[in-house]
Amino acid sequence: MRGLAAFVGRERGAAKASSMKAAKKVSKGTKAGKMTKPKRTAKRLLVAANQAAAAEAARRARHLKALSCVSGAERELEELVFGDSLNGEEDELLRRLAGPRRVTAAEEKNLQEESSDSGVENEAKRDLLLKRPAWVDEDDEAEENVDMTHKYRKVLMKSDAETMLTKKKLKKRLEEQFQQAMGGVPAWADLENRKNSKRTSSDSDSDEEDDLLRRTGNFITSSESLPRGILKMSTCPPANQERFANGKLVTVQFHPSAQVVMTAGHDRSVSLFQVDGIRNPKIQSIYLESFPIYKAHFSTDGEQVIATGTHHRMFFVYDMMAGSIIPIPKVRGVEEKFLRNFELSPDGSFMLLIGNSGYLHLLSMKTKELISTMKVNGRCTASAFTPDSSKIYSYSKEGEVFIWDVRSRKSLHKFEDEGSLEGKCIAISKNNQYVACGSSSGVVNLYTTDVCLKENRPKPVKAIMNLVTSATCVTFNPTTEILAVASRDTDEAVKLVHLPSYTVFSNFPVFRKKQIYLTQSMDFSPRSGYFSVANNKGKALLFRLKHYSFF
Repeated sequence: MRGLAAFVGRERGAAKASSMKAAKKVSKGTKAGKMTKPKRTAKRLLVAANQAAAAEAARRARHLKALSCVSGAERELEELVFGDSLNGEEDELLRRLAGPRRVTAAEEKNLQEESSDSGVENEAKRDLLLKRPAWVDEDDEAEENVDMTHKYRKVLMKSDAETMLTKKKLKKRLEEQFQQAMGGVPAWADLENRKNSKRTSSDSDSDEEDDLLRRTGNFITSSESLPRGILKMSTCPPANQERFANGKLVTVQFHPSAQVVMTAGHDRSVSLFQVDGIRNPKIQSIYLESFPIYKAHFSTDGEQVIATGTHHRMFFVYDMMAGSIIPIPKVRGVEEKFLRNFELSPDGSFMLLIGNSGYLHLLSMKTKELISTMKVNGRCTASAFTPDSSKIYSYSKEGEVFIWDVRSRKSLHKFEDEGSLEGKCIAISKNNQYVACGSSSGVVNLYTTDVCLKENRPKPVKAIMNLVTSATCVTFNPTTEILAVASRDTDEAVKLVHLPSYTVFSNFPVFRKKQIYLTQSMDFSPRSGYFSVANNKGKALLFRLKHYSFF
C-alpha cells in the first residue's frame, strides 16, 4: 500500500514537473525565437501551448483510470495507515472532473415527500421536479380530415379540389375569414398584446381583479343614456287584444300613475286595460250612445277621462273613482259648432278648447267653465302646454307659432316654422328643451325653446324628412330621448328619432312587414317602458322598449 501511495505521489510530482517543463520549453522557445528568429509569429507559440495542455490532460486521464481500478480492500487498508485525507482529496478531484451530480429517482422521491413551512423552499423544490403528462392519447396526434363539401363549409373552399382539409388548416381558414370580416385582429383576440398589457398593468389593477373574482353578482349594467342606431324592442300582443275597436281607434294613452292604458274610437266606446305585455286583461269599457269619439284624454291626476265627439258641441267626463259619466252639454261663452280638439295642462288646472277661426278657449279644469278666450291669425290646427303650464304654443294653418302667457292670456312671441306650408301638429318635450312642429309636407322641424322665444325666424336644429305625407302626430317620450313622428295618410308611416344624435332608429318599423297600417295616435308609458300605436284597424299595437326597465 505504501508503494501505491508512493506511486500516487510520484505521479503528482511528475505531473507538476511536466507542466513546469512545458512552460519552460515554451518560454525558452520564445526567448530563442526572439533571439534567433525575431520574426516568428505568435500563432506557432499558441499551437505549441495547446499541444502541451492536451498531452497533460491525456496523462491525467490515464492516472485517474489507474486509481479507479484499486479494489475496496486496498482502499480501506490505505485509509487505516495513511488516514482518509488522501482519499478525500482524490474524491474531490474525481467530483470536479465528473461535473455536477444528477439527482437520482430515489432522491427525487424523497424531495417530493419533504414538507417545509417556507413557501420559497417549496417553490424551489417544485421547480426541480419535471412535469410529465398523466396520460397521452395517440388519437390526438393523428390528423383528422374534415369534409369541406358540407353546405356550411363550402364558402371556405378556395378551389373545387379542396374537398378535404385537416382540422389545423380549417382552423387557420376560419381565422383568416374572421380577420377579413373584422378588418384585422381585434384587440381582445390578440394574445401577444393581451400578455403585454397584463405585464404592464399595475398592482392595484391586479388587486381589483382578485376582488372581482371573489364576489358574485351583476357587474354589467345597461347604460343610462339611450344608444343610437338600433332600438332594442320587442313586439307584445296588442294592448286591447281582449276588445278590439269596431272601426278606427282614434286615441291610445297610458295612465299617468297606474299600469293601465286607455283606448277610444269611433265605435263610441272608451276601454281600460291593464298592461302586462302578455295578456293585457280588460278592466272596464264604457259606451257613449250616439257619440263617436274624436279624442279622449286622462286628467293629470288620472281620476277622470275627458272625451269629445266628432260632431257635437258637448263633451263627456268619465269619473273613474265614482264610476259615473258626466255630460257637459255646453260651455257658457263658447260659441262653437263643434268641440273636437283640446289639450289639458300638466298641472291639472286648465283645459284648452281649440275652436274654429283661430279661437282658443281656456277653461277651468275644476268647474269646466270658461276663463278666457285667445285668438291667432288664421286657423289654429294644434296647441300644446309647456311642462310648467305657464305657456301655450299654438300652431296655425299658415305655419306660424304663437306663444301665449297663461296667466295674462297675452301673446309673448310669434315665430315662423321654416318651410311650413300648412301646420298640422306640435309637441313640447317634457324637459322643455325642444319644440317639434309637423307640417303638411311631411317635414318635422325640431327647435330649441330658447331660440323660439327670441327669434322670429329660428333655424331648426334638425329637419326630419323621413315622412313623405303630412305629419299628423308628434310626441316625445318622458326622458326626451325619443321623438315619435307619424302620418295617418300612409301605411307604416311611423319613425322614432334618437334625439341626442337626431338620427332615426333603423329597425322600426320592421322592414317589409305590414303591422301598423294607418297611425291615428301614439303614446309612451310614464317611464318609457312601453310604446303604443293606435291604428285604423281598431288595434292598439304595443311595443316593449328594453332599454327602459320600468313601465
